[in-house]
Amino acid sequence: MLKKLEILGGYDKHGGKESVKSLVLEKGNIYTIVGKTGSGKTQLIEDIESLNNGEGITKRTILIDGVIPDDSFHQGYRSQFIAHLSQNMNYILDMPVVEFLKLRNSLQGHNNLEGSPDKLLATANMLAGEEIQPFQLLTRLSGGQSRALMIADVALNSKAPVILIDEVENAGIDRIKAMSLLIGQEKIVLVVTHDPLLALYGNKRIVLKHGGICHIIERTNEEKLLLNKLTNTHDAMETMRKLIRNGESIKGVNYIGI
Repeated sequence: MLKKLEILGGYDKHGGKESVKSLVLEKGNIYTIVGKTGSGKTQLIEDIESLNNGEGITKRTILIDGVIPDDSFHQGYRSQFIAHLSQNMNYILDMPVVEFLKLRNSLQGHNNLEGSPDKLLATANMLAGEEIQPFQLLTRLSGGQSRALMIADVALNSKAPVILIDEVENAGIDRIKAMSLLIGQEKIVLVVTHDPLLALYGNKRIVLKHGGICHIIERTNEEKLLLNKLTNTHDAMETMRKLIRNGESIKGVNYIGI
């Protein structure tokens, strides 16, 4: 059972050593990865996903509970250890959603009620702007529906203790509900984002510059208060978005935070 993941610093794009020598990631926490375009956010995600052993561009080393994973781990367990989602991922299997979920559940080797097809579909529909129908084909899902289904699956059904999410703010899902869902799953969650609201959801923000981790920002009490205000604004915007989409009046919407 994973207790912690540790990133040992490597080198930035200029060949200089990263400012952060070691970063310990603990289960049950969300870490957000921030920085300008080209700062190395996606490369950090790739280093974690591949469990980099000090090679490659950055020469970072990823430790699992203080140990570098050996070849037997890479061959037998790595594919089950990390779940990676990005806004560019789509399904290519031409199969009804409910049949896919049944297959997915059986391949996990357990009969998990929490990850049952009905529970997964209900959870995905809580995140998606447009309801997913049980017999809708996977290949016909919109980008938001696909992402909602993927997030529900990794939160409820996946055994992977580490979840990597690369920029879901433009994926057409309720990102706040998605973060709330992931927080309660006792996993290590890393989220690459440009969204201030998502960034503040992280217990810590990993800041990148010129390809290297330059510093870590721990969320303050002041930022928690700001997060509550931004969440109120988000909730009001989501309510108005649904009303407008359905051709209804926005009269009576709770405008707190706007």
